[in-house]
Amino acid sequence: MGSFSIWHWLVVLLVVLLLFGGGKVSGLMGDFAKGIKSFKKNMAEDGDESMASTAEKPAGTIPAPDAAKKAEPVTAKHS
Repeated sequence: MGSFSIWHWLVVLLVVLLLFGGGKVSGLMGDFAKGIKSFKKNMAEDGDESMASTAEKPAGTIPAPDAAKKAEPVTAKHS
């Protein structure tokens, strides 16, 4: 009793094909592929926008200090 063998996966695949039919399964896989392509396209567009925003900054500017850098350090008091 360990992991599934190839025969178990073939039986599961056969049951899925019988329940849903070949058309539905191929349609689902097509929709899945479209979703992946859309995700990759949006990730590429986001990468292009972030590169464009860093390219627009002048080289001689000094970035503003963070609020965390302005805060005074907290010292621990030992009783």
